[in-house]
Amino acid sequence: LAGSQAALVEAAGSDTILFAFDSYGLDEKARQTLGAQAEWLGRNPGVRVTIEGHTDERGTREYNLALGERRANAAKNFLAAQGVGTERMSIISYGAERPAVDGSNEEAWALNRRAVTLVVSGGR
Repeated sequence: LAGSQAALVEAAGSDTILFAFDSYGLDEKARQTLGAQAEWLGRNPGVRVTIEGHTDERGTREYNLALGERRANAAKNFLAAQGVGTERMSIISYGAERPAVDGSNEEAWALNRRAVTLVVSGGR
C-alpha cells in the first residue's frame, strides 16, 4: 500500500481538486488537498506522479485541452512550491475527453472541472 494511489488518497483525503468555471485558480480547499498531497509525496520520495487536467464539456476541444493543461500546471506548480521535485511530476491534459461523471448540468460540470494526481510509480 505504501507509495500507492490508495495510500495517497488515504493520506491526502483526495487525489482530485476541483476548479471554478473557466478557471485554473486554486481555491482554499484545493490548496489544502494539494498541501496534504505534497506532505505525502515528501514522505514517499520514490513516488512519481502524473497530474491530469480536465474540463467540462463546454468550449472547443482546443480551448479545453489548453485549460486542462493550465489546471494540471497549477497543481504541479503548487506541489513544486511545497518542495516536490518537478522531475517527479508530469502533466497531461484530457480536456473534456474523460469526464468523471456523465451529464450536461452544473452538478456534472462542477465535478468534471478537475485535476487528478495519479501515482505512476511507487516508492519503496
